[in-house]
Amino acid sequence: MGPVRIPFGQRPSPLFGSVRRPMVKVEFWSRYLGRWVSVTALVDTGADYTLLPSPFSKFLGIDLKRGCEEFTTFGIGGAERVFLCRQIRMKLGSWERTVPVGFLSRFDVPPLLGRQDCLETFKLTFHRWKTIFAPP
Repeated sequence: MGPVRIPFGQRPSPLFGSVRRPMVKVEFWSRYLGRWVSVTALVDTGADYTLLPSPFSKFLGIDLKRGCEEFTTFGIGGAERVFLCRQIRMKLGSWERTVPVGFLSRFDVPPLLGRQDCLETFKLTFHRWKTIFAPP
C-alpha cells in the first residue's frame, strides 16, 4: 500500500484564533460491540504510547481493573493514573497493528496516537498541513 495523506484538522485556539493539528481517524476493535470503533486522535510524536480517555474502555469492552496494569505517569499536567492494556487491535486505513493503549482517568485530554508499536512502525512525515503515513 502506498502512502496515506491526511490533512490536518482546524481547531479553535484561545491564543491564536485557530490552529491546524495533525488529527487522524483510526479504528480500535471493540470486544463489547464486536466491530471496529472509529476514534479521531491527535498524532503525538512526543507520546510514548497511545492514550485514550477512560470512557473509551467501556466501548472497547476492556475492564480497566482486570485487563490492564495500573500505574502513575508524569507529564506536562503533572502526575496521572493510567490503566495500560498492552494489546489492542488498531487500524489506520488498511494497516492493522496491535498496540499498547493507556486509559487516562481524566476526561480533558484528547485521544493521542503515540510511538510505541504504532507511529514508530511507519515512516511519518508532517508536510504542508498534512500527515503522511508510509511503510517503513
